[in-house]
Amino acid sequence: MSTVVSTATIRHLRGSAQKARLVIDAIRGKRVGEAQWILASTKKYAAAHIKKLLDSVVANAIDREPNINPDDLFVHTAFVNEGFRMKRVRPAPQGRAYRIQKRTCHITVKLGMEE
Repeated sequence: MSTVVSTATIRHLRGSAQKARLVIDAIRGKRVGEAQWILASTKKYAAAHIKKLLDSVVANAIDREPNINPDDLFVHTAFVNEGFRMKRVRPAPQGRAYRIQKRTCHITVKLGMEE
């Protein structure tokens, strides 16, 4: 059994949810140290932001319970939801206009601790 210790969320991160899910799927269920190593060695745009989020969740856990050992924590839950889309217009041939959608996403990470 495990319990959720702390939670943190990034909202309105520029980048598609589909691309961020590739990075999140790599760290789900891993221990915090291993997840940080994976994020540091991943060459994706979202990896740097997710690493910063993971550091924030660990800091939240230590702030809530000062006697907690960060080595005992693992990524209990991690998911990505779509955010709003900024809709822009790009000029196209023969007087037409193409729509560009600049996507955003919301990323949530919850840490757990084995009992």
